[in-house]
Amino acid sequence: MAEDKNTINDYFFYEPAFNTHDGGYVPLEEPNIPEQKLKIPEALKPDKETDTDMYYTVIAEAGESQIMPGQKTKTWGYNQPLLGKTIIFKRGKNIHVTVKNELSELTTYHWHGLNVPGDIDGGCHTPVYPGESKVLNFKCDQPAATLWLHAHPCPSTAEQVWHGLATAVVVKDEHEASLPLPRNYGVDDIPLILQDRKFHEDNQWDYHADYDPDGVQGPTAMINGTVNPYFDVTTQKVRFRILDGSNRREWRLHFSDDLSFTQIAGDGSLLEHPVKFTHLMLTCAERAEIVVDFSNYKPGDEVTLYSDDVPIVHFRIHEFAKDDSTLPDTLFKLNAPEITPDTPVHKIIMSGMDEEVAINDKKFNMQRIDSKQTLGSCEIWEITNSNDCDGGMIHPYHMHGCQFQVLSRNGKAPYPNETGLKDTIAVDPNETVKIKVWFDHTGVFMYHCHIIEHEDGGMMAQIEVQDPKKPQKFNLMDMDTLMNAFAKERGVKPSELNLGGMECYDKMNMKM
Repeated sequence: MAEDKNTINDYFFYEPAFNTHDGGYVPLEEPNIPEQKLKIPEALKPDKETDTDMYYTVIAEAGESQIMPGQKTKTWGYNQPLLGKTIIFKRGKNIHVTVKNELSELTTYHWHGLNVPGDIDGGCHTPVYPGESKVLNFKCDQPAATLWLHAHPCPSTAEQVWHGLATAVVVKDEHEASLPLPRNYGVDDIPLILQDRKFHEDNQWDYHADYDPDGVQGPTAMINGTVNPYFDVTTQKVRFRILDGSNRREWRLHFSDDLSFTQIAGDGSLLEHPVKFTHLMLTCAERAEIVVDFSNYKPGDEVTLYSDDVPIVHFRIHEFAKDDSTLPDTLFKLNAPEITPDTPVHKIIMSGMDEEVAINDKKFNMQRIDSKQTLGSCEIWEITNSNDCDGGMIHPYHMHGCQFQVLSRNGKAPYPNETGLKDTIAVDPNETVKIKVWFDHTGVFMYHCHIIEHEDGGMMAQIEVQDPKKPQKFNLMDMDTLMNAFAKERGVKPSELNLGGMECYDKMNMKM
């Protein structure tokens, strides 16, 4: 196809730091099974909806899933055996979510990307124990975006996400609804949750057999819980809401024929302007909404989405009606607050690999506050990846409880697809990313590398956000309480527990 001079054809990031150069890298392999129809998660139906309120019930449950031919795989999910039904929030409405835990062990419900108070956010301080439920009440007041829900019980976040506790959350608003975008969910508006697994004997997953402190990977791509999927294209344009839901893997995406596509949104909002790509890389927890125009194909054609050189989704082209709609040059106006004068610059250094990962030379402590910010204050955070380029790796940095604005990378402008709101940002080795951060709610929030084994291994810290007009005392759970609960639920002594992140502390002779 003819090359468009306005189309970006590279991944931006520093190639020597790609996970392909990691000594523990597990390359994807094309699965040797027949193509299967892409599973598209149903939209979760509200228990009740009024003009002002939405009510949901979200259940963490264990089950079995037919992923590979033969025996079913033991999995966990939300309201279904694996992953979950897509949860839809409408901006301006009061949201009421009953979260139920029907698992055999404690979990938490982290609303990744949602601007909510600390006790709603679902970090490690708010466990829900087996057989218990909790009601979360909050107002949804942020722009349209693709967010997600996943488990976050330190130091077992990685294992629970690996079991399947992750699902898409979509925020809708009137502005997004006014734009000429595909939004017929399940037809031309499709979530793509990108994960990878290794299937052991009888098609089972074995997290501890695959454990790597730099992140667990598997050779088999799993898209929405489907291996070797195909999707029937019945409209000229399709919007894909892509989530890197992997524990470790970076996804370097491109279509056959170098088919170009247009990114319209990132983590927390639409982009200010649409950006055309032929190649797009997502690191752990990042999201990208893209619109793909299949107008140059005819019924019977197939278009393939690849990660590196491995096909991960096959698109079968069918008859579709002509679509002459065009995207506006401006999709979104970012109205970020001004920097509050005389506020400190928060300097965050992500360091180490394997068991040695840390933030500012410290491993996470549940009862330590590492940073503070005042509600309503807008401050600069400088995020540095201190890994050297020869042995370094890209660290995706995530902040709970807020969306931020990317200001610069090593003093230069951010990438063209970083003009909207973000909550996760990939930081190259020896790079400093400057961001503008503000909070709409009080509480204690985590910030960490989103290679999930890194956060479990201590590459995580926490910030306290206070309203000086209404100061609060936040009750922080201690790690012993969580560990004793895990031990009781698993029927072992605390000293006999085997949770992934524990190994990183043990090898460094540190207490969790």
